[in-house]
Amino acid sequence: MIELGKVQTLTVQREKDFGVYMGEPGDEKRAVLLPRKQVPEGTKVGDSLEVFVYKDSEDRLIATSGKPKLQVGETAVLTVKDVVKIGAFLDMGLEKDLLLPFKEQNHRVRPGEECLVALYIDKSGRLAATMNVYSYMSAESPYQKDDWVKGVIYEISETLGAFVAVDNRYYGLIPKKELYGNYHPGDLVEARVMKVREDGKLDLSPRQKAYMQMDEDAQLVLKVIDEFDGVLPFNDKARPETIQREFQMSKNAFKRAVGRLLKENKIRITEKTIERI
Repeated sequence: MIELGKVQTLTVQREKDFGVYMGEPGDEKRAVLLPRKQVPEGTKVGDSLEVFVYKDSEDRLIATSGKPKLQVGETAVLTVKDVVKIGAFLDMGLEKDLLLPFKEQNHRVRPGEECLVALYIDKSGRLAATMNVYSYMSAESPYQKDDWVKGVIYEISETLGAFVAVDNRYYGLIPKKELYGNYHPGDLVEARVMKVREDGKLDLSPRQKAYMQMDEDAQLVLKVIDEFDGVLPFNDKARPETIQREFQMSKNAFKRAVGRLLKENKIRITEKTIERI
């Protein structure tokens, strides 16, 4: 069976001036054209070739010996080449670009932007891309607790946090309580695996363990105090929202950092301020 959107091994059934027709042995009724410029030199009837099958501009099945950056059901980060009235066209590594319809975008993409997408077959039988990749993720990652991973944020939930495609393919979530900073879909992140759930999905944090993060947080607190000319206009009793705005960290992390600086005699706390010594 010839599969649209898949790399597969097919057999050369007959040869024409403009290319060769390929299919499965014994099934000459179903064949797909591999254009002459794609045919390796010396190819003859009966040879097997690995090809990718897609549709040309006239909606006819066609084969290519080129290697696509993804197949149906897979995800990959692709570059936006152009934006038109119906959506955006992405570079998938072939002569024909891949359509990302507007309705499959979780934000309006721009030329030159890189975005994580999955490849699927739409209702009209054409290959298309979608940025709604959650259902294409896998829970069978090789990672364990405390491993550091890289991924792409593909969705942000106000209640749950940021959904991350680890290695572009595994389920990951930065819970809301760990989401300090300004994140957006498409952002690349490095994160620590806090927990591997029973279903295989990963809970992540962009921060080190508390005792390891403390030194980095303390340096950040000093930097911000210096930006306020050595006097921070609030102390460690400030509202969590204020600390989040100025330091992009939780109140607990802030208090730990301030405690470290006090112990090192680098700051003093007054009723309303924190001052650099």
